[in-house]
Amino acid sequence: MPPHGGDVWVFAYGSLMWNPGFAFAERCEARLTGAHRTLCVYSFHHRGTPEQPGLVLGLDLGGSCRGIAYRVAAADWPQTHAYLTEREQISGVYREVTRRISLLDGTGREAPAVAYLVNRAHPQYARGLTLQDQLHLVRRSHGKSGPNTDYVVATVKALEGLGIRDAALAFIVHHLAGGHGAPADLPQADEEDTLP
Repeated sequence: MPPHGGDVWVFAYGSLMWNPGFAFAERCEARLTGAHRTLCVYSFHHRGTPEQPGLVLGLDLGGSCRGIAYRVAAADWPQTHAYLTEREQISGVYREVTRRISLLDGTGREAPAVAYLVNRAHPQYARGLTLQDQLHLVRRSHGKSGPNTDYVVATVKALEGLGIRDAALAFIVHHLAGGHGAPADLPQADEEDTLP
């Protein structure tokens, strides 16, 4: 429920950045501190199957993450929350939490936001995968929302639109496009999207 019946912020770091699927009153860049974006969730539904899991992003503990914050009007929150619960909570691999975010719109505003952190105790938590492991899973998998490759490529495009370069995701997209070795201009991961 919205605090005191007010509007609710939702923090997006993966597909919600480029496919929110809900109405919002405001959209702006934001930073969440205390968790980072990483391919750490086996997807059994949207981008894979239990027999051939895909790999999607989660917010894992440590570091910080730049993404998008959406302000949802209080009147729209019950419907939006039901939609997000159905989309994000299929298996319980994500924990819905409220975390303070910094809105990167030059105002210095901070706000509590709903965010979805990975549940490290869940069997779909993918711990310790190498980049080659990640690439293999992404390349081969397809779920009800489409190919895993489309998900990763769309997320990288959304990040690039914000001026964020993630070294691990850049490596995977480079190889999905037929590249070999490391991209010549492979950037360091954005410092806000790595472990400290």
